Amino acid sequence: MKTVYCLSGLGADEKVFHPLQINAKMKFIAWLQPFRNENIKHYAKRMAEMIDHASPILLGISFGGMIGIEIARVIEVEQLIIVSSVKSANELPQWMRIMGKLYLHKVLPTRSYKFTERFDNNRLGITNEKELALVNSYRKKLDPIYFDWAVHQVLNWKNKWYPQNIIQIHGEKDRIFPLKNLKPTHIIEGGTHIMILNKTDELSKCINSVL
Repeated sequence: MKTVYCLSGLGADEKVFHPLQINAKMKFIAWLQPFRNENIKHYAKRMAEMIDHASPILLGISFGGMIGIEIARVIEVEQLIIVSSVKSANELPQWMRIMGKLYLHKVLPTRSYKFTERFDNNRLGITNEKELALVNSYRKKLDPIYFDWAVHQVLNWKNKWYPQNIIQIHGEKDRIFPLKNLKPTHIIEGGTHIMILNKTDELSKCINSVL
């Protein structure tokens, strides 16, 4: 049985992968605490050190997909599957690129607060109380140093390269990374940014078809 190395979204953990039913052994790579002023390329090299297989299969969700691309720069990968993510800076929505260029994330609130939660939940595509409870649990334990570092990396990602064997699976109704900016290899009808939680059957079938 193949092994798939899993990279979760920003601030999430291995729980988001538990609902998936894929024909492979899933091995989760936990987020590391970033060093002071560490760039995404150096961070990805450290993440790659936790991979035991040569030419691994990577599965990255959201920010995890971006890290997966950076890992693929430094080691050969058999396959890279990104979900609810982007493969280049050109696919970032314009408002993100503007925020990064003007460093607005340094002066405007980027974390989720009580007065922004309803808006944030809507953008994520939360559909029920179970999903809301999981997202809220991540919000409560989110490390502010890691979060601020990760947001800065996303907004200032300049990447224009990705491996030829990349598989990009995206939700039709993703409001974080709108579909109109992307050219994915697979589209999940009705899928939101957290479709790994609420379009699990469709996503599992899609991943199995490309493994």
